[in-house]
This record gives sequence, structure tokens and C-alpha cells, in this order.
Amino acid sequence: MEKVGKLLVKYYPVYLSGLWGTLWISAVTVLFGALLGVLVALMRMSRFKLLRGISKAYIEVLRGTPILLQLYFFWIGLPKLVPFELSDTQCIVAALAVNASAFISEIIRAGIGAVDKGQWEAARSIGLSESHVMTHVIFPQAVKNILPAIGNEMIALLKETAVAGYVAVQDLTRAANLIRNNTYDALNPLLATAIVYLTMVVLLTALLGKLEMRLRRSDVR
Repeated sequence: MEKVGKLLVKYYPVYLSGLWGTLWISAVTVLFGALLGVLVALMRMSRFKLLRGISKAYIEVLRGTPILLQLYFFWIGLPKLVPFELSDTQCIVAALAVNASAFISEIIRAGIGAVDKGQWEAARSIGLSESHVMTHVIFPQAVKNILPAIGNEMIALLKETAVAGYVAVQDLTRAANLIRNNTYDALNPLLATAIVYLTMVVLLTALLGKLEMRLRRSDVR
């Protein structure tokens, strides 16, 4: 562990650069993944059979194929499909966001489904439109069910960003590989990276625990 500590001190600028890359990719991925996830969830619950079929196929494909395979597809294929230039980082963020949206959409759908159907019927009986019922009655209540699960998905995404290093995007895994090449030490740079990841996950888990406690207290009130 002494060697690991020395590596963290000696190469902290490299690790900080990788940490920033990991956090930035994670934050942007969660943002766009959540936005796309809401859209897919609404399609999944639509009364139109075509939209339900498209969203179901979308979810099944993304949940049924490896994330690394999806990453390579976006990295190699996406720049050929769009009429403008994309950086490696943009391709990776797109791949991770699309992958995350499949899981987030199911979290949102389950959260909305957990709200008592009587709420929907009562709101409709007083003349509210379907869109108003969803945005003003159902979704605010579903958020309490959705947020903890979204938090767990954030933790999973934080760890999944490690695959970004395979395509030369600067993240913690890439930082570890650079240090390994510089020091000819195969193990300790990876152990140092694991400690950084573990620290982030522990902190995020603690924050999520506090959030869940506050949500439970609000339910009791």
C-alpha cells in the first residue's frame, strides 16, 4: 500500500485529469441518459402499439448486448452516420447515454406504475387532461420512487466509464494505463485507480442513503 500511496502523490496531476474526465463523462451521461430515458418510458407506456413496440425493441437490444460492443459501434460507426465531425469523447458519451437510457426508462416506468391508479382516475374525473395528470399529479409522486434507483444507476455508470479508456478518452483507467507505461509497474497503478473509484462510490452511496432517509421522512409527514 505504501507504493500505491507514493504513486497517488507522485502522479496526482495525471489522476486528477483522469478523475475530471470520469466525473464529466458520468455527469453528462446521466443527464442525457435521463432525458432520453423519460422519452423511452413515455413511449413504452403509450397507447399506440407502434411506439410501444419500438421502445421495447430499443430496450431489449441495449440491455441484451455488451456495453463494450455498443461503445465500439458508436466510436467507429457513429462518425460515419452523421454529417459532422465527432470527437472520441462525444462518441463515448453518446454510447453510454444511450445504454443508460434503456435502464433509466424501465426505472421511470416502474416508478410511475407504483403510483396508485386511483390518483389518475381522480385527476381525470375533475377534468384534467392526460398530460396535466402526468406532469402535475403522477410524476411528482413517482419521483420519490425513481430517485433512489436513479442514484444506483449513477453509481453503475460511474464504474462503466472505465471502458472509455479503451478508446483513448482521458479517464481514470486511461490515467492508470499511462502511469503503468511510465513506471513499468503493472499492478500498483491499477490498485491506486481502484482506491479512487471505491472512494467515489462510497461517498455517492452515503449521499444516496441520506437522500432516501429524507424521502422516507417526507412520506411519514
